[in-house]
Amino acid sequence: MSDFHHGVTVNESVNSATIITDVASAVIGVVCTADDADADVFPLNTPVLLTRVRTVLGKTGTTGTLKTVLTAISQQASPPTIVIRVAEGEDETETTANVIGGVGADGRYTGLFALLVAEMRTGMKPRILGAPGLDSLPVAQQLATFAQELKAFAYVSAGDSATIAEAKEYRANFSQREVMIIYPDWLAYDARTGTNVVVPATAYALGLRARIDAQIGWHKTLSNIAVNNVVGTSQDIYFALQGTDTDADALNAEHVTTLIKQDGFRFWGNRTADKEIFIFESYTRTAQVIADTIAEAHFSYIDKPLTPGLARDIIDGIKRKLSAWVTAGRLRGADVWYDTDLNTTDTLKVGRLTIKYRYTPVPPLEHLVLEQEFTDEYFASFANAVNS
Repeated sequence: MSDFHHGVTVNESVNSATIITDVASAVIGVVCTADDADADVFPLNTPVLLTRVRTVLGKTGTTGTLKTVLTAISQQASPPTIVIRVAEGEDETETTANVIGGVGADGRYTGLFALLVAEMRTGMKPRILGAPGLDSLPVAQQLATFAQELKAFAYVSAGDSATIAEAKEYRANFSQREVMIIYPDWLAYDARTGTNVVVPATAYALGLRARIDAQIGWHKTLSNIAVNNVVGTSQDIYFALQGTDTDADALNAEHVTTLIKQDGFRFWGNRTADKEIFIFESYTRTAQVIADTIAEAHFSYIDKPLTPGLARDIIDGIKRKLSAWVTAGRLRGADVWYDTDLNTTDTLKVGRLTIKYRYTPVPPLEHLVLEQEFTDEYFASFANAVNS
């Protein structure tokens, strides 16, 4: 082939790092009951993706929890919601078994287990989990387990706790960073009966969490954001912004999120069930979103030739994404690097590359201290002020 050419030659090359896009964090996954729901829209034990919750409220029936839960979610936002409808049992024990589910004889996953295959079946991964009105202790513990597996976050009720002391005792059943315990429940107006009824607070938490993700970001906790369409709480909660001996403080100190009325109705509490490192909801969700976002962005890199250029591209892409999160205020700081101690001849020759990165999350301002001081020093200028 001749090198001769009378004209112009353009050689185009691509030399850019991976464009890393945030994973969809505001995807709800719920398990509900409703024996009279439209079976074509909500087939039993099948993950169903709703892109607009409000449009299917007429298909939910009136029994069980489905209509109540989806209504509460839709009053906060209209996020992608994956619904798994299970059959109501003859008694609470059977209903609990149906909600937890398992793997059927046909190999299909049922109940909460269906959350594990929801992404495969619907194309979206549930990251905000709950079973409002059905989350007894066995169900809540299973939710916590699957939240860990899915890198999701679960909101669970403090069971049938009738008192603050019982709610604090109930929290001791959990230690997972992926769980927030909530007490008590909301009261909401029911147009069908014309009365105020108790609605699981966790149903509202699911919708509000999705709204916060969309409007503010996953680095903001559930706490101190106005909740739509509630009129009261199922139990009295004493709250005072400057009070230290209050019901709200007592619950929050034990990592139980509560409900307050100040400038509307709000969830009050930032804490997860973890009492060590990932104490804040925002810490857990930050860790989850970063891990999944960065990992999923590098799917196409797997099985490419392992060259120094490939390693540099990976590092550059991660650095850009971390910097973008820092600039946006979603991280306090972050860094990424190639560690020569972890990448030896033995590891590289078997196709293993290790890239390290670290970050500092943004904590919520949970306790603001204002120092007020009484002083008489300004009386010194009193005479001058009078004479002038």
